[in-house]
Amino acid sequence: MSVLIVIENPRRWPLEIEGAEVISARSYLTDPTFSERRRALVVNMCRTYAYQSTGYYVSLLAEARGHRTLPSVATLQDLRLSPLIRIVSDGLDKLIQQQLKPLRSDDFELSIYFGRNLASRYDRLSQAIFNQFPAPFLRASFARNSRWMLTGVRMLAASDIPDPHRNFVMERAATYFTRPRRAPSPRKYRYDLAILLGDEPEPPSDSAAIDHFIRAARELEMDAITIGRDDYGRIGEFDALFIRETTAVNHHTYRFARRAAAQGLVVIDDPQSIVRCTNKVYQAELFLRMGIPSPPTAVIQNDTVESIVARIGLPAVLKEPDSAFSRGVVKVTDSDQLRRHLDRMLEASELVIAQAYVRSEFDWRIGILDGKILFACRYYLAPGDWRIINAEAKGTRRYGSVDSVPLDQVPPSVLDAALDGAREVGNGLYGVDVKEVDGEPFVMEINDNPTIEAGSEDGVAGRLLYGEIMGYFRRRLDARGSRGGEA
Repeated sequence: MSVLIVIENPRRWPLEIEGAEVISARSYLTDPTFSERRRALVVNMCRTYAYQSTGYYVSLLAEARGHRTLPSVATLQDLRLSPLIRIVSDGLDKLIQQQLKPLRSDDFELSIYFGRNLASRYDRLSQAIFNQFPAPFLRASFARNSRWMLTGVRMLAASDIPDPHRNFVMERAATYFTRPRRAPSPRKYRYDLAILLGDEPEPPSDSAAIDHFIRAARELEMDAITIGRDDYGRIGEFDALFIRETTAVNHHTYRFARRAAAQGLVVIDDPQSIVRCTNKVYQAELFLRMGIPSPPTAVIQNDTVESIVARIGLPAVLKEPDSAFSRGVVKVTDSDQLRRHLDRMLEASELVIAQAYVRSEFDWRIGILDGKILFACRYYLAPGDWRIINAEAKGTRRYGSVDSVPLDQVPPSVLDAALDGAREVGNGLYGVDVKEVDGEPFVMEINDNPTIEAGSEDGVAGRLLYGEIMGYFRRRLDARGSRGGEA
């Protein structure tokens, strides 16, 4: 990918950055050579970015041409919004207090060069602010009035960089442009796909599955690389985002999905799916309204135990709205247990789900993408537990076995119920949990970010499963139109 540093007067550019081509803003805006170029990263270093200024149009046309751009038009707009600065300050409050606590003055300015500061002790704060406002050179202002607050963020011109900082800036730029974690490849790919991974004990995909996804993507001319939460500011460099980290709305995975969708990337899991699948209250109302077969369910706020028992019966299952991996899910067998667990859950959430207990030997897990079934598995109950994961085991979690099943051996009513449920949520990648009792299916929940591990969910389809999912990205990218193309 070519790197274009765009500035009004290239002769005044003070830095020598290996591998970057310095061009005038006028040339970039008017020369058809740049309009026709593909796979370019445009680093917009104009003096002003006001609406309809030269700097504004450089970023705007870069996006129209399918070039990656830093900063994006969205970032230019965000930097002008004082309320957003306050929101960012609140979100980073703990980090700000930690990093600035040793300072004796009541004012502080932090220079941020591609997400880093000359003093490494401020790297975490620099990266966090860069992630919110991805731009080459930033200066963040802080003030203390009993507590430190972020009071402003503005972009710096290259001429604002102090001479003692310039060698560091050139090193940071070279590191940023060359993506040191990315293994060089002799092949040219049509698209770039980012796979977001986290540092969690129970990721949705194991390392072997991630390797299968990467190989399948590259076979389809998509260069897939793994990224982490610190790469939030680099989302605009990619064509697609595949989240393989457990998602939640109040989590960086949702912020990644939102930013990627806003910048035109093809995204799994998309923000809407995350919102709809990570909240059991939403699903309970959806299933009821759309007639999706499910166990008797009630949304509880301050209901009496007697009314809950009358509607749901006992035993019953209580679920926190954002429960996952069997966390926040309990079975109650009498009124005392119901009251005790309900009181505890309502301290953390205004609403709780109560659902009739449905006994079965296993849950069907039906994998669905874009309204089509990918795989089917039986998730057996964990030893000694009524769930597929024994979350109460001391020191470790125990799982039931997983059995991959050919689709023609799955009851058609189970497949139909799973498809009907997923269709009401969206067209993303889902794992639909269905229990079958006396031939009748019950949709228990619809999960975004379903588990896909080598040797389990791919037991029947094998590598074809990974090719199907990567093929979805390729089809969507082709339909959207290339932001990349040949170099």
